[in-house]
Amino acid sequence: MTIKDIPFNCSKHFKDFPCSHRQWKHKGHCRYVHGYSRSFTFCFASNTLDENGFVVDFSSLRTLEEKLREHFDHTFLVNFDDPLLETWKKLHSEEVLDLRVMNNVGMESTAELVWGWANDLLFSRENARSCCWKAIAHENEINSASYTSFPEWFKY
Repeated sequence: MTIKDIPFNCSKHFKDFPCSHRQWKHKGHCRYVHGYSRSFTFCFASNTLDENGFVVDFSSLRTLEEKLREHFDHTFLVNFDDPLLETWKKLHSEEVLDLRVMNNVGMESTAELVWGWANDLLFSRENARSCCWKAIAHENEINSASYTSFPEWFKY
């Protein structure tokens, strides 16, 4: 199945989540703490429209936006295996930074993470009528990464 097989599509963009991170294994400048104002685009699909004629009612995505804000707004993201993790935890406890530990802070892994969040929300309330088939994580206006997949439960 490809997206061309699904008749109805829409997308929603959430922007301006300023956070910082570091890729400690990187040999270049990405190993240093740096930040971006991340944004996210979610692409949704369905074979049928809801009672309002929507693939996804955008006003119903507030919980997804709140989760994005909780995780990415004025936070510091580190990988679970960062050798300075205990230092970051100490700084978090001292309220110097608002720490979030992730499997991988890179934009590709971030796109996969938020794709999962969107699909968890949709599945819990729509029982597989619609899905998020693509999530794009933008680190700024010129760089982004995406994760594209149909969840196994999607009825196509």
